[in-house]
Amino acid sequence: MKFEACEIDISANKKDAELLKIDPQVKAETDHLYEGVKHVMPYDEFVIHAPYIAAINRLKKEKDAVILAHNYMTADIFHCISDFRGDSLYLARQAQKVPQSLIVQCGVHFMAETSKILCPDKKVLIPDLRAGCSLASGITGRDVALIKQKYPGLPVVTYVNTTADVKAESDICCTSSNAVQVVEEIAKQWGVDRVIMVPDEYLARNVSAQTEIKIIAWKGACEVHELFTGDDVKELRAAYPGIVVLAHPECPNDVVREADFAGSTGAMNDFVFTQKPKQVVLITECSMSDNVAIENPEVEFIRPCNLCPHMKRISLKAIYECLRDEKYEVDVDPDMIVKARAAVDAMLALPPRNANVYDVKAIVPDTFELVSA
Repeated sequence: MKFEACEIDISANKKDAELLKIDPQVKAETDHLYEGVKHVMPYDEFVIHAPYIAAINRLKKEKDAVILAHNYMTADIFHCISDFRGDSLYLARQAQKVPQSLIVQCGVHFMAETSKILCPDKKVLIPDLRAGCSLASGITGRDVALIKQKYPGLPVVTYVNTTADVKAESDICCTSSNAVQVVEEIAKQWGVDRVIMVPDEYLARNVSAQTEIKIIAWKGACEVHELFTGDDVKELRAAYPGIVVLAHPECPNDVVREADFAGSTGAMNDFVFTQKPKQVVLITECSMSDNVAIENPEVEFIRPCNLCPHMKRISLKAIYECLRDEKYEVDVDPDMIVKARAAVDAMLALPPRNANVYDVKAIVPDTFELVSA
């Protein structure tokens, strides 16, 4: 497609309109980036994104900023403007390491909070304050305090997909890739055979199937992953004989039991990269399939599409305006940072292990217990 000088329709001042032109300079600055996304994006679509991509990459240099993109970002963000890509904890760790003091978090609000907890002296921005999380918003620090009163003497394991006040009431954090290790290590440290695990019911159920430690879980769920069912997987197998099914452990247990493999977003990515299945489906937020497909063009991806409405609030336009105006800054109370960081640091202090791979045939024991407000 031929580039022609024309301004895209945006609500920006005159200077922005000049910056955001489709012209030969934009073409020169972005054409090489198209090579990375051409497997999932037509060139006609890329041309529309190109002015924002060029402008954002210029602003990054001018402001000495770093962009962190979660695995669920769209391909234009993930592959064309981000400096680091991965799950929420990986991004927070990178936020600690980078020399830049200005961080743009392309994900949801709790991720930006986690970066702020680990980097209190850096300025952390999120492109849209409405980018929340159904899982994180389903529990509060007060809820955790009440659970601890009901079950005194038990440690609280908290998924990183939570707000700072929840982390502050917790003893240790976990991710989907290390949850089994965290549960077993904290039980050993405390000398107990039961732990409290919040806030994802399905992650807790799938962890419970992997360990002899009894789990008391909060009745919460990710609105994207809980939409999938075991019957969905059966229908996929009927429609695509021989397909390899990978599931995220935030999915209901019947989905995991019907899958061929279950693990974190990073573990699923590694599976595709190392095993190279002929045809695969990722049972998770559907933008991840695009991002993994870009790096594995020889693998055919079937996409049962459940989009996260919160992740999709993060757009190139929002990122551009976020960098331009240095909005919206994410702050966490200093006292809360101290408490929340203790829970994150307790996880980071554990000895490194390979990421958990969930036994998809394991059955949740009868000792699993649910609690709610």
